Amino acid sequence: MLLHGIFPPITTPFYPDGKIYHRKLVQNVEQYSRTPVAGIVVLGSTGEAILLNDDERREVLRAACGAAAKEKVMIAGTGIESASETLRLTEYACDVGYDVALVRTPHYYKGQMANPRNMLTFYRFVCDRSPLPVIIYNFPQATGYDIPAELVIELAEHPNLIGIKESSGSVEKVQKMVEGTRHIQRKATLTETFAAVTGRMLKAAADTAHNDGGNLLPVGTLTGGAAKPSSIAVKVVGGLKTREKEVGFQVMVGAAQKLEPSLAVGAVGAILAFADCAPTACYEIYAAWKESDIALAREKQQRIARAAQRIVSELSIPGVKYAMDFNGMFGGTPRLPLLPLTGDQKAEVEQLLATTRN
Repeated sequence: MLLHGIFPPITTPFYPDGKIYHRKLVQNVEQYSRTPVAGIVVLGSTGEAILLNDDERREVLRAACGAAAKEKVMIAGTGIESASETLRLTEYACDVGYDVALVRTPHYYKGQMANPRNMLTFYRFVCDRSPLPVIIYNFPQATGYDIPAELVIELAEHPNLIGIKESSGSVEKVQKMVEGTRHIQRKATLTETFAAVTGRMLKAAADTAHNDGGNLLPVGTLTGGAAKPSSIAVKVVGGLKTREKEVGFQVMVGAAQKLEPSLAVGAVGAILAFADCAPTACYEIYAAWKESDIALAREKQQRIARAAQRIVSELSIPGVKYAMDFNGMFGGTPRLPLLPLTGDQKAEVEQLLATTRN
């Protein structure tokens, strides 16, 4: 699965009494689906997944996936301290249509997690059995555990482990993981225009396919030209034309204020809480970098750096949720023990976002 681009790790909306506000969840997903983000992450840290019970997690996964546009890559946060419980939630996410599982590092028993064998065994166990490709989720600011780059490089050899969300904020670590996994190349299915192909896209195409199923056709045939021996084969499933491309181990980052420097050392994209309130502003940095306009990418990076640092890293989920309210999405209140922003903090968020509106 191609993970290039920007992914908002969406919040979970609540009523004032703490119950999940499903209608607002669906509305938010539909709104993100109309932006240029590559996909959506459900039940990440920003989604307050750790504060939900098992039934609630399943409800959120089902509702969000059902509301998403079929071309968006859907990533489910399924990491739980227990490997077996992680697999149970991953299997459910697969059943309701997700494309990838985001599995955070176990961290409660920190003394044991310091032994590399524990983490190696955990991820290999999950990857061996997961029906979805897996992404490691490293968030030491929350877990107190920072998975070493050397361990990630060793784990990256597993064929079902396709990437990492690296939220430590260390550009040097990103570069080390990119360089240490450069030799890994695997086939990924893409659209004819080299965008990610999702499971829902394939299902929709298969549902409308005729009796011939799908045929392999040379690119030259589809464009009216003569086929050449070196042409890349395009598979037609229903009306969907797909192709395959070699993709490496994909390093994604989680700090919007470090996006451009991370892309410069080899990150392929990002899962950014700041994209919850400003998806287009985050995408513009990525788009400028993809177009090799480094000066523009750095200019757009600078525009959001302070806001991202303050709202996400310092004010955290209450800050992100109020920023969403201010920018036209539904944020609402967090779930206890998290508290809403004060009046002064809200005014500060409004000032920080004055030039970053969606």
